[in-house]
Amino acid sequence: MPLVLHSCSGGTLVVPDSLLCDRRDGGHLVVNPPRPVWERSELAPMELARWSCLVAATGRAMLDVLPVLNEGCLNYWEAGNWALNDQAPPAGPKNVQAHRRVHLHVLGRNRRSAHPDWRWGESPKFPRWADMAAWASGFEALTPAECEAVAGRVQVLLDGRFRMPEPGAQA
Repeated sequence: MPLVLHSCSGGTLVVPDSLLCDRRDGGHLVVNPPRPVWERSELAPMELARWSCLVAATGRAMLDVLPVLNEGCLNYWEAGNWALNDQAPPAGPKNVQAHRRVHLHVLGRNRRSAHPDWRWGESPKFPRWADMAAWASGFEALTPAECEAVAGRVQVLLDGRFRMPEPGAQA
């Protein structure tokens, strides 16, 4: 089960179970919208706005607190496609609306990336679904201290720069 770093009306920030980028190459976090949807246009306008703020705060927090991202950048990748693979459980063709769940990967990009699929100045290269587990087997998640620093910075950014108090909170 993914480790939840932050939860708010914009959604949840998690460390994914299946990593796509090693912490030494930039790190990988996922931002889920406030409720499961198969397509982002299914979110109400305020849900979409709050999710967008959480995504932006996550990216800024990663850039602010992760030393590996000094002079680095981020890639944002909306996903949910592997759930539709015929080999993914349950095996066979899937109904898109029933099985796809929108989530956004925030992937750090490091000038000194060691993994060949994360070379600086190139698009990331993701494996086929069937090869993903072996491809990512050596990737390390952000450390607990890194996760704590990102989550703390996210809260500061949501409270300040993004002015996103929780519904019902006093302004």
